[in-house]
Amino acid sequence: MQVIKKVSEMNQIASQCKAAGKKIGFVPTMGYLHQGHTTLIDRARQEADIVITSIFVNPLQFGPNEDFERYPRDEVRDQELAKQHQVDYLFMPTVEEMYPTDPNISLHVEKRTDALCGKSRPGHFDGVVTVLTKLFHITCADVTYFGLKDAQQVAVVHALITDFNFPTEIIAVPTVREADGLAKSSRNVYLNEQERKEAKYIYQALQTARQLIVDDQKNPDMIVENVKRDIEQQIHGGRVDYVELLSYPYLTPVSSIEGNVIIAVAVQFSKARLIDNIIIDEHGQTPEGIY
Repeated sequence: MQVIKKVSEMNQIASQCKAAGKKIGFVPTMGYLHQGHTTLIDRARQEADIVITSIFVNPLQFGPNEDFERYPRDEVRDQELAKQHQVDYLFMPTVEEMYPTDPNISLHVEKRTDALCGKSRPGHFDGVVTVLTKLFHITCADVTYFGLKDAQQVAVVHALITDFNFPTEIIAVPTVREADGLAKSSRNVYLNEQERKEAKYIYQALQTARQLIVDDQKNPDMIVENVKRDIEQQIHGGRVDYVELLSYPYLTPVSSIEGNVIIAVAVQFSKARLIDNIIIDEHGQTPEGIY
């Protein structure tokens, strides 16, 4: 594995791989790697000739009161994990390397952001698509891999790739979970012992929603109320930020359960905000293909 710090060097290597006919699989991350990330890397390793993983905590996607400075970082451990999972090139630029000057052009996401996390994080997804636009060009990615834990991000990235005709395919990989169902997340380290015990009920509440749809409940409001009630009854150390049921990937309100929908939750604990979701069809089944 080779660690690359410079944009020009990473782009030169990627361009050479591309010219040699190699298929490049790209896994963008903000580091503090866990099993969710390594699952994406392993998938890329199976399907691509060259695997590039980036580690970059992108300041543009953090609001003024968010946890950019507190976001967990461990470069030594990240490099070891990346090496263990056979990453070919680990791209670890500094903020100054990625953003050497104030931008002359800004990107703004028009749709798929006025719900879920995007509703309370104005500008967040503008930062996401800005850094990904740069990273897609730098790495010459043929395929890029994202986890469905942040399904809104997957939907926005899908729109970025299709709207701007990036020669990149997006692969959405199912959420990786702990044994009790909690979605793997870098922010889980901020949960105290009691919060960690309670956090498992987020996924259990989502399974209640799935069962309601299996049982032919078609009223979105009824399903949302059941999920919210289940979480509030079981989680006392956290506050429900939102429970939403929307079409997927368009993230628009629905009046009845038809086609693919997402049921998504965010819960704010004392030092961590956890998100989770399930994407299912009108029969309560996980669709084979999201797009």
